[in-house]
Amino acid sequence: MSRDETALKAGVGRLGLCSGCAYFPDYVTGERCTPGDACIRAHSGRQIDRFLRRNRDEAMHYLADIFWERRAIAARYAAVDAIFALKSDPDEVVRRVVASRLPVDRLVAMSGDPDREVRLSVAARLPEAQLDCLADDPDYLVRATVARRLPHGRLARMARDPEREVRKVVAGRLPPFALHLLARDPEPEVRAIVAGRALPGLAAALLNDPEWWVRLAAVDNAPPDFLPALLEDPEPEVRDAVRTRLTGEDAQ
Repeated sequence: MSRDETALKAGVGRLGLCSGCAYFPDYVTGERCTPGDACIRAHSGRQIDRFLRRNRDEAMHYLADIFWERRAIAARYAAVDAIFALKSDPDEVVRRVVASRLPVDRLVAMSGDPDREVRLSVAARLPEAQLDCLADDPDYLVRATVARRLPHGRLARMARDPEREVRKVVAGRLPPFALHLLARDPEPEVRAIVAGRALPGLAAALLNDPEWWVRLAAVDNAPPDFLPALLEDPEPEVRDAVRTRLTGEDAQ
């Protein structure tokens, strides 16, 4: 039996999937689809993906398909200018694909999408000039993504974010001269990041922090004259760091 005959026999025997298919038998014999492996009619994302990967020019015909997974996979392979209408698709997986592919100048329209993953993709790709529209997003992961990308000059407003993880990102990116905005943060994890990046004056103030790991982080940045007071710190790691720093200063 020839290879073409084998393929045709397999197609007819695959639960009738090839029966009535517009691609059968030409795509089977042309190895553009494989029954049970690369099939646009299957209810298997892997098979649909394999089919459209081989036949990208067919993707646009499935952007309005009734099956959400077929639409989502088609959106991966269709030309970008053909997927604009899917920005409001009822399925969030489809919209996630769209958000990952739209030109950045068309993304702002998806910044209010109800799905967090869509907004995360938008926050990761929006031009910096438009990121402010997501700075107050209800989900802290979206706001954290914004905080990682906002230009330094517009980052100060996020120092008041209600979520610790967002403020940690801000503390790691603010210019040192602006770190005083977070020096009294209620979370020691945030203050420790501030102490590790602070200018000498602010670092000296943080040597008095009630949390030992904040004091420890401040040791390397504080002026040497402020350090002897911590030689009696209750935490051995702080005392050791102070002695190491003072020894190094004396050796210079």
